[in-house]
Amino acid sequence: MTTTPLARDLDIETLAARIRAGDRATLARAITLVESRKAEHQAKARALVQALLPHTGRAHRVGITGVPGVGKSTTIDQLGANLTKAGHRVAVLAVDPSSTRTGGSILGDKTRMSQLAVDANAFIRPSPSSGTLGGVAAKTRETMLLCEAAGFDVILVETVGVGQSETTVAEMVDFFLVLMLPGAGDELQGIKKGVLEIADMIAVNKSDGDNATRARSAAAEYRAALHILAPSSPTWTPPVVLISGLANQGLDEMWAQVEMHRVKLSATGELAARRRGQDVKWMWAMLEDRMFAKLHNDPTIKARLGQLEADVKAGTVAASSAADDIAALIGV
Repeated sequence: MTTTPLARDLDIETLAARIRAGDRATLARAITLVESRKAEHQAKARALVQALLPHTGRAHRVGITGVPGVGKSTTIDQLGANLTKAGHRVAVLAVDPSSTRTGGSILGDKTRMSQLAVDANAFIRPSPSSGTLGGVAAKTRETMLLCEAAGFDVILVETVGVGQSETTVAEMVDFFLVLMLPGAGDELQGIKKGVLEIADMIAVNKSDGDNATRARSAAAEYRAALHILAPSSPTWTPPVVLISGLANQGLDEMWAQVEMHRVKLSATGELAARRRGQDVKWMWAMLEDRMFAKLHNDPTIKARLGQLEADVKAGTVAASSAADDIAALIGV
């Protein structure tokens, strides 16, 4: 039986060629390389991303969020199946919550997305968040670029729907979709204003059957809430649509709105400007990651950190003084 070599064992040129040829096994192994915390793997991953950069940027990047139980996975599974039937190649980057105590993660997206899991034109990559901001994997951006280089023209990024993950994902996609449940009521009271401000569209899910009336009422309340907020783009007013991921209702119309958004913002240059701004934020985020990694990987710094933590905990050193010492160790 032949096996595919690990990404770390292949040279950059071979890796890039196989990914561009659509080799799914190599793509999966390259993503594992990107996610590795080993310095030598990270260096190789950066070189790979740089080599593939000219072959990225053509995909439609869509972030999808919503509270647990809103039906994100079901909706993404059906939406993705509709898109592959229409001739698209769809990559789903689904980030699961990881335990802050054990680092464990239940990577169950492939079982929750039964249609896409067996679709030759779809690729699902569940990644543990490993405690990163808002549950968004630190390497999601690089993974997105690898998938684009492999020929996937639609990238769906699913968030865990908690904390600040919504803002983090919105800053790496072209379109940000927020799924809501019927029966706004008290739920609307608890919606963070910030989530509505960054939404490019709100879709009220589970709007079929007995929920239809409540869903229409909820949609009216969401429209009223959006009406009092200044839209993020002068070109686009976020619509509110009714869908049912389970019943496959309204998904084609919803996607038509996503495509209309791309057409309008491309015509004004806003989409290109958004991506350029995202790349700059990505640069700073990676720089912060590198500096943070140095704190935890340099043996001299690690030893001093341990002592400073103990001193701060004992109350013998002020937190501000300890921060000064740590900053001096890394030269800032």
